[in-house]
Amino acid sequence: MDKSTHEIRLAHWKQIIEQCQSRPKSQTAKQWLEEHDISDKAYYYWLRKIRRTIYDQSVAGGTLSAVSQEQELSFAQMPDSYLKEYPSSFSFAPVAVIKTPAVTLAVSNEISDQLLNRLMKAVSHA
Repeated sequence: MDKSTHEIRLAHWKQIIEQCQSRPKSQTAKQWLEEHDISDKAYYYWLRKIRRTIYDQSVAGGTLSAVSQEQELSFAQMPDSYLKEYPSSFSFAPVAVIKTPAVTLAVSNEISDQLLNRLMKAVSHA
């Protein structure tokens, strides 16, 4: 597909996506797509394409910085006064506590594998 064809299709699908996202709140995306005879696979394919294009333009234009997976992880200790001033609205029950002479780290089941790996690397070097 040449560049002009891709740009025309991108503009067409951008309109469709905007219309779908401005549908009535009582209507699901699936219902809207069925009503307009649009394949959900095609819709989500073009949604990913458009999001990727916008992201790439934002990074290239300097309005958004690219996130590097190799960035150094650092920690800051929160003072006790912060916890008193901003009480937590959720309860935290750690499933694991990792202790080193320099660091104590408590994690829950909700932690992502990626974050856990980064934390383990940081703790091993602490």
